[in-house]
Amino acid sequence: MVDGIRFRVRTGIPWRDLPAEYGPWGRVYDLFRRWQRNGTWRRIFTALQAPADAKKLITWDINVGGTVCRAHQHAAGAREKGSCRRSRPAASLSSRTTTGSGARTEA
Repeated sequence: MVDGIRFRVRTGIPWRDLPAEYGPWGRVYDLFRRWQRNGTWRRIFTALQAPADAKKLITWDINVGGTVCRAHQHAAGAREKGSCRRSRPAASLSSRTTTGSGARTEA
């Protein structure tokens, strides 16, 4: 099951697409979540990292690339103050009317 967790984390596939050779995806996911909640993954990471750090095998340089910083498509920039505009023109009341049922008809 640990190999199934490693496979899923490495490939990024949805849990439901986990190959059957790793066991039922639900059980693999449950183990992953249980270990995540109780701190097992943190303890494993710390235990593996400490010896490598003591041997100076890890360089702690920070490198942040812009390719990993994602933003929503509408987060490109805020409007400048005072440049508020309508997204679409107001509908002309003379060309269309609304019936009692909410359906639009041509006038």
